[in-house]
Amino acid sequence: MPHLPRVDSVIPLLEKMAEVQASDLHLKSGLPPVYRVGGELRRSALAPFEQGKNEVERIMQPILPQRRMSDYEERGGLDFAYHLHSGDRFRINVMKASGEMHAAIRRVKGEIPNFEELHLPPIYEKLARESQEGIIIVCGVTGCGKSTTQAAMIDHINETQALNIISIEDPIEYAFKPKMSIVSQREIGLDVFQFSDALRAAVRQDPDVIFVGEMRDKETMLAALQAAETGHLVFCTLHTADTMQALGRILEFFPPDQHQFIRSSLSNSIRAICAQRLLPAIDPDISRVPAVEILLGEGIVREKIREGADNDLPEIIAGSAQSGMCTFTASLAELVEKGLIYTDVAMEYAPNREQLMGLLRGIKTSAQTLVHRVKRVGTS
Repeated sequence: MPHLPRVDSVIPLLEKMAEVQASDLHLKSGLPPVYRVGGELRRSALAPFEQGKNEVERIMQPILPQRRMSDYEERGGLDFAYHLHSGDRFRINVMKASGEMHAAIRRVKGEIPNFEELHLPPIYEKLARESQEGIIIVCGVTGCGKSTTQAAMIDHINETQALNIISIEDPIEYAFKPKMSIVSQREIGLDVFQFSDALRAAVRQDPDVIFVGEMRDKETMLAALQAAETGHLVFCTLHTADTMQALGRILEFFPPDQHQFIRSSLSNSIRAICAQRLLPAIDPDISRVPAVEILLGEGIVREKIREGADNDLPEIIAGSAQSGMCTFTASLAELVEKGLIYTDVAMEYAPNREQLMGLLRGIKTSAQTLVHRVKRVGTS
């Protein structure tokens, strides 16, 4: 068996991520370093970390925040950020597993991509441009690009409006450079103890826009809704697969006797819930593109949320494409039409394959009609 090179420091592994276009790096005892490239896990050609020797902790030493290691020991895990001189930033989680340190590292590019680069529909730019107050929720599963999407929306505001933006993150992923706006970024564990404390303090700091990381508890959710109701524009993320689950998750934070109050508060402040999933793209240079589901806080939507008629919302989304709302199925069909994903990929991710097939047949028919018209014009 050939001798495999060993790892002495995590920093060369971080630098390698940009070279291989990896989104994530996993360091676990008994395995070599594992990269996630284009959504797939790939083992590196390096020696596995020996079990029982704390090798991952040893190579992580150059970047571990020593003053926060007591939190790691007490809680069994720690989130922090690190950046290279190249400008690449990394969101890092270290955890205890079988008595040893394991690490999951997410690469965040130094430059914040715009809507076009992210292949997001126009409604995202419209929301960022026109929203003055209320709450905008971006949801999705782990690794679906929620933070990047919100960073693009906030940086668009930063570029086009003179506002005071305050972000509360755990950890800070994208570093915003003040442009037309002024920006303060606060990191949990470094600048402030917890989200709810930072959010309550933020409303006393003359903000126009408040950017909160993932909503994790009742106190943070309530503070965000109150900030949105008192004239601030609040961005936040939720770890749910779609818009309906996002509504359910918000209510789950609170006991049943408070649900009507929360529904009323949410109906007053909701601007949009935007869900997304990343799909493999045809173009290898793009790697992955988002399929989206958009629920906008229009009058009928607010009324249904207030009344608890959530089951009516999917039909409203499906019938409100002109306003910018969008179902996952319609988004998948559009990605196929634009040549960004293969049809079989769309079918694999489709919530309703029959509906998608119907939409794709409509696209095919429209394309054939167009070709027929062009031929007729050319021969006339």
